[in-house]
Amino acid sequence: MIPGVEAVVLTPSAHAELAKLVDLIVPTAVDLNALDDAVLGEVEIVIGSWGCNRLDAALLDRMPKLRQLAYAAGTVKATVTDATWERGIVVSSAASANAVPVAEFTFAAIVMIAKDVFRIRDRHRELRGREPVTGAGPAGEVGANGLRIGVIGASSIGCLVIERLSTLDVRVAVSDPYLDVDAAAALGVERMELDDVFAWSDIVTVHAPELPSTRHLVDAQRLARMHDGAWLINTARGSIVDTDALTRECVAGRLCAFIDTPDPEPLPPDSPLYDLPNVVLTPHIAGSLGNEVSRMGDLAVAEVRRFLAGEPLHHEVRERDLERIA
Repeated sequence: MIPGVEAVVLTPSAHAELAKLVDLIVPTAVDLNALDDAVLGEVEIVIGSWGCNRLDAALLDRMPKLRQLAYAAGTVKATVTDATWERGIVVSSAASANAVPVAEFTFAAIVMIAKDVFRIRDRHRELRGREPVTGAGPAGEVGANGLRIGVIGASSIGCLVIERLSTLDVRVAVSDPYLDVDAAAALGVERMELDDVFAWSDIVTVHAPELPSTRHLVDAQRLARMHDGAWLINTARGSIVDTDALTRECVAGRLCAFIDTPDPEPLPPDSPLYDLPNVVLTPHIAGSLGNEVSRMGDLAVAEVRRFLAGEPLHHEVRERDLERIA
């Protein structure tokens, strides 16, 4: 992992727990390629995170004893290679730990949108209490009661958002090619085709993985299906949304957007999305920040414990998973 990240990901207690489980041949974050062959040759487990070396054939040739990658961050796609799987290295990811703050952030955004908090705040600041301020919710009247929420992707994050939405008096529909009707019923939601979700929803929240097949999944045609005043939330990846198409809709004032992950990231300084009153733009803060990051280190250490005990991992990533996960 990147030097300096380790202290954030692995708290002193997590580091102490890890030291009870293994001999820390390399006790601090380093560039694995910079280590000599004698050290690398003894490594059996790698705790990775942001900035972790890519486990390609050249590096793995120098690490013949490596058996596990416990990745203390989200996607492993930049770290694993064909050689990783060919050599039978067991891989786990802390994506589910990172999913928690994203789901919390998204749920909070939905509640704030329902109350029209962002526009009311701006108007209240302008009037300085001289006049009463009212707002309008995505379906017209302010409030969450009866809102129709469309969730794109029954991913770990999408499911956590659905779980939190169950505390509100809202209706939830989900579009996910891997979700069948029975699974949707078990989640307490309605399964819909993607185009229908956009036409039906007052708020659409995006939780699909970034894949070649999901690039511009939210395109001009699907945005056009949304009713006037509806909101789009993206806390997934920017490439899933056609930024130009969304910008046109928001500049026209027809749609509203809460975007944490734009494309490109960051947006160019002259993008209208920075200043529009119907847009909330945040700099990729939905995921783990501050004291939330340590959840991922704790998860990675727990996976090491299970691996050494011969127990099934709770968060294993298999090669076949890569085509459908972030």
